[in-house]
Amino acid sequence: MTVTNVHKDTDTLTMTITSEFQASAERVWQIWADPRLLERWWGPPVYPATVVDHDFTPGGKVSYFMTGPTGDQHHGWWRVQSMTPPHALEFVDGFADEHGDENPALPVTSTRVTIDGLDSGGTRMSITTTFPSVEAMEQMVAMGMEEGMSLALGQVDALL
Repeated sequence: MTVTNVHKDTDTLTMTITSEFQASAERVWQIWADPRLLERWWGPPVYPATVVDHDFTPGGKVSYFMTGPTGDQHHGWWRVQSMTPPHALEFVDGFADEHGDENPALPVTSTRVTIDGLDSGGTRMSITTTFPSVEAMEQMVAMGMEEGMSLALGQVDALL
């Protein structure tokens, strides 16, 4: 499987998921930069994503929804904070209602993605999510964030 490590740290309110791929950093960057590639992996296999807006620039917004096996839709958004292609991306990540408006009932997190070449070839990507509180972290983990992201990342190899 693509995911090599998951580390949760309640002291720093972070969860870091590390993956390795047999592809260049530039190619791995494209799974974020290309909305058609993003929607092929961002949701777990049984909750595929549809990207609605993809302003992949600092200050831009990405909006999407995931469709579950019974047709239920779960909406989300990112606000892109910064990027250094093909090595770093930072965004604020939240949930939305069916109209795409932010859902204040669920936590907003900060995410930092780092993409680095390995001496042995291939690329390591780390996705570090920072939560606003221990309660928010526990809530997101209970909602299946770790499993969902691991399953989603498991789809990346086929895209590279």
